[in-house]
Amino acid sequence: MQSAENRVEIDGALTLDTATAALASGRAALAGHVVAVLDLSKVKQVDSAGLAIIFAWLRDAQTSKRQLKLSNPPQQLLSLAEVYGVSELLPLA
Repeated sequence: MQSAENRVEIDGALTLDTATAALASGRAALAGHVVAVLDLSKVKQVDSAGLAIIFAWLRDAQTSKRQLKLSNPPQQLLSLAEVYGVSELLPLA
């Protein structure tokens, strides 16, 4: 993960195998931002755990009265969100 100004770049996989580490590193990267954009353009693989990670980051932001937007979500993520009926909950930039 890389962070610059209000943009946090997520790369690699957001899957069950990476969930614990991805959740923790994302929380750390987002901690200093009042408004942040998650750039997901380098995410290579997403499963339902990855969708859960994103919603955890969104809940953290909401709890802390911060704004979080998603940019360049992979099609795999959008498809999963549609299957689970949560597409409208993803704050796309």
